[in-house]
Amino acid sequence: MTDLIWDRPEPSERRTPSPLSRQRIVRAAIELADTAGLDAVSLRKVGGALDAGPMRLYRYVDTKDELLTLMVDAAYAEVPEPTGATWDAVLRSIATGIRGVALRHEWFAELLGGRPHLGPATLAHGEASLTALRAAGLDDLGTVTGALATLNIYVIGAVRKEVAERQAQRASGLDQRQWQHATAPYLLRMFATGDYPAMKEWVHEAPHLQADEVFELGLTYLLEGIRASLPI
Repeated sequence: MTDLIWDRPEPSERRTPSPLSRQRIVRAAIELADTAGLDAVSLRKVGGALDAGPMRLYRYVDTKDELLTLMVDAAYAEVPEPTGATWDAVLRSIATGIRGVALRHEWFAELLGGRPHLGPATLAHGEASLTALRAAGLDDLGTVTGALATLNIYVIGAVRKEVAERQAQRASGLDQRQWQHATAPYLLRMFATGDYPAMKEWVHEAPHLQADEVFELGLTYLLEGIRASLPI
C-alpha cells in the first residue's frame, strides 16, 4: 500500500528559533521555484531559506517528490472555483483559472499532467468542477469525463507552450518579435528556394496573435468541438 503524505499527520511543532510546518516549507519552496525554477528547489535549499537544516525538514517531508506534490496542491488552492450558467462557460472558467495560476507559478505548468494529483485542494477543485458542470446541464458522466479530459490535455499543452516562450525570452534576452527579426534573414533565404510556399504565405500573411488571444481561440475551437459531439 502506497504511503501518501496526505495520510501522515504533521509532526507537532517544536519550540525553536525557526519553527517549521508543512505550510511554511511549501511556501518557501514556492518562493524558490517562482524565483529560480524547479531546479532551485531542494530540501537543502528550502531548509536554508527557513534557517533550518534538511534533517529537520525530513520530519515533515520525506522526499523532494513529496514536496512537489504539496506545491501542486498549494497551486490548485489558488485556482478559482469554476463558475458559469452553462457547461461551456464552466469549462472556460476552469481553463482560464488554471492558466492564470500557471502564469503566476511557471513551475506549476511543468508539474501538470501524469497521474492525477490527490491533495485536498486538488480534489476540492475537481469536486467543484464536476458539480458545476452537472448543474449547468452536462450531466452524463461519460460526456463529463471526455470533456474534462480533453480540456485538461488542451490546457496543459497550451500553458506549457506559453511558459516555454516566456522562459526562452528570458534566456535569450529577445522577445518574440525581436527573435523573429533576428531569424528573418535565414527564413528569407529558405523561402527564396521555392521549397516552402505555404510557410512563406503563412509567415507573411497570417495574423500575429498575442498569447491570450491564441489561448482563447483554441479554447473556443475545443468547446465548439465538444458541443458538436453532444447528442441533440
